[in-house]
Amino acid sequence: MPAKYNRILLKLSGEAVMGDKGYGIDAATVDFMAKEIKMIVSMGVQISVVIGGGNIFRGVQASLEGMERATADYMGMLATVINALALQNTLEKHNIPTRVQSAIEMRELAEPYIRRKAVRHLEKGRVVIFAAGTGNPYFTTDTAAALRAMEIGADVILKGTKVDGVYSADPVTHPDAEKYAELTYMEVLRKGLAVMDSTAITLCMDNNLPIVVFNLRGAGNIRKVIEGKKVGTIIRKEDAAGAKKKNK
Repeated sequence: MPAKYNRILLKLSGEAVMGDKGYGIDAATVDFMAKEIKMIVSMGVQISVVIGGGNIFRGVQASLEGMERATADYMGMLATVINALALQNTLEKHNIPTRVQSAIEMRELAEPYIRRKAVRHLEKGRVVIFAAGTGNPYFTTDTAAALRAMEIGADVILKGTKVDGVYSADPVTHPDAEKYAELTYMEVLRKGLAVMDSTAITLCMDNNLPIVVFNLRGAGNIRKVIEGKKVGTIIRKEDAAGAKKKNK
């Protein structure tokens, strides 16, 4: 089946790479992600990745515990670089050419973020991993994902999570929570749904960039999304979302 999207940005949380561990990086989980990404690359789709660092360090949590916020956020950005290097290493073991671009300059480890160079890498079939968020404190990796996706001209943001879409409440603690098949950006903001932070949602809304939230752990799910199959929850502008937005 032909790909619906030609260039995508995959947003991964730091927690996603730790698997069932309580901390750090689970090699088997990262290997699974690499195989899923390889499947997409083989379809000719250009793929970039933004990865969080919550499995190693959470800036917001540290600031609540008394650390100066900007310092805590910079530490969190460094954690994303560690995760990016781990993913790059695993992708290259699967013979997928990969480049890490960091918003904080560290030339011995990664290229500095340069938009035109990132686009050129994608055009050559390389996976590009954007690390260190936006390079600024007070901004999340969700916002970094929205920003980078727009800068490189991505067709969609794929937000990989541990659940199979967006629910009215946490389905783990609320078994009766309702799953949404489709949402508009304004519905996400009005309902206060924990999809991405409000800055990221607003950026996507202002630039009409759709977001698909799906279960990252499901084998082949990224490919299904790329092929246009109904997986997870899609967030887009109101006139595209249609009248039916919920799974009954």
